[in-house]
Order: sequence, then structure tokens, then C-alpha cells
Amino acid sequence: MEVLYGLHPVTEALRAGKRRIDQVLMAQERHDERLERLAAQCREAGIQVRREPREELTLAANTDAHQGVVAMVRTQEFLSIEDLFEHKPGTKISETRLVLALDGVEDPQNLGALLRVADGAGVDGVILTERRAAPLSPAAVKASAGAAEHLRIARVVNLVQALEKLKRRNLWIVGLDERGETDYDRFDLSGDCVLVLGREGAGLHELVRRTCDYLLRIPMAGGVSSLNVSAAGAVVLYEAARQRRHALAALPSPAAASKSAMQKGLGS
Repeated sequence: MEVLYGLHPVTEALRAGKRRIDQVLMAQERHDERLERLAAQCREAGIQVRREPREELTLAANTDAHQGVVAMVRTQEFLSIEDLFEHKPGTKISETRLVLALDGVEDPQNLGALLRVADGAGVDGVILTERRAAPLSPAAVKASAGAAEHLRIARVVNLVQALEKLKRRNLWIVGLDERGETDYDRFDLSGDCVLVLGREGAGLHELVRRTCDYLLRIPMAGGVSSLNVSAAGAVVLYEAARQRRHALAALPSPAAASKSAMQKGLGS
């Protein structure tokens, strides 16, 4: 079991239902509608709710940023890279896949922010590295506002090997790097692709950079040369989401395709 803290992370863990919640501690000092609603949802799900002094929650979470809610949950189970070959539940086989790969992002706040953006942009999966990177800690989950509970996340030892496997499954590997020659908004991100983001300050490791099929950049008009990794990720992931929505909107519906085929048959 591990600790999960914060109103949004605990609520989303309950909603997602991916891992067991053993019990939830709530601060005796806090009585408001949102907390009482969460308490009712926990009891309805058969989860024990205990009221404790705020200091006890701080000791359990090892931080005072728990917002009056601490849960004891089953440890997050990660997928393998092979699991990401499959489309996520609810998508059609014909839909293209978008995967986010993080090359050594070390700050838990950046990791959490990127996971929140990834969930909002509809990515099919996220790849994290086991070494020299921020773990999916309670702090990172809280920074994601609970979005981490809804994502398909794989953890790998060697990112280059993982990217090569995805290449063999016909996904383009697209790195974001200030040395890239193509602006992100002039590149077609509507197909099957993996977006690779690098470390804070240092960017992509050299081997990872060389593994990429394309390198994109975000043009900067000011005095600094690049954005924070979570801000850069938000910019490019939502551009990919925009392109994908437009690509889907351009596809004919089954009814329209049937009507078009019938009209062609009548005209021949």
C-alpha cells in the first residue's frame, strides 16, 4: 500500500477504480460540501473513512499539503511497453495513436503537470523511465490533479529500446528539441506518433535525440530560448489534439459514405 493525498487525487482514484483504496483519513477540522461528498462516495463504495486530527494526516502523508484528505491505496501498477501497442479502451482500431514519452523529467511538479495535460489531450499512453527521473510519487499524482489515475502508464529501463519497439509498430518518433528545424505547428501530428520530451534545462539525451525520426521546435519570440518542459508539452500536445479533431471531422460518416457509394452506383 502507498499514501495518496489531496482532494482531487483521492477523488479521481475512487472514480477510476484501477487500484484498491484501503481506507481514507479525513481531517476532523474540515467540514465542507466537497469533503462530505467524498466521504459519502467512499462509504458507498465500502471504504472505511476515519476522522483524525489534521496533525495525524500530516504525519501519514509526510506533508501538510494534503487538503484534509489522505488515502491508503494499492501501489500503482505499470504497464509494459507491449501493452501500449494496443489501442486504449473506448477507441476504434482505425483511430491513430498518440503516446507521450518522458526522457528523464526530474521534477515531480513538472511530471504531474504533464500527466494532467496528457489526460486532457487524450493521449493513448505515457512512457516513464525507471532511472534518473521523478517517480510517480504522491506529490506528482497530486500535481496531476488525479489525472495519473486515468492514464495508461508504462515504465521502462531503456527508453531508446522502447522507442525502437514502437517504431517497429509503425509509430513515428517525434522529439521536441530547441535544435529542431521544423516548427511544431507546421508538422502533421495527426498520425500514429510518439512525442518525446526531455529533461528540464538539458533536453533530450543524445541517444534519444538520434532515435527520433523528426525533431520539432517551438519558435520563441523573446529573450529566452525555450519553455519549461510542462509548458512546452502542453503547447505541442494540444496542437496534436487539435489536428486529430480536425482529421476526424474530415472523415465521412458511415451514412454519408453509404450515400456517396449509392450515388456513384446510380450514376454509372
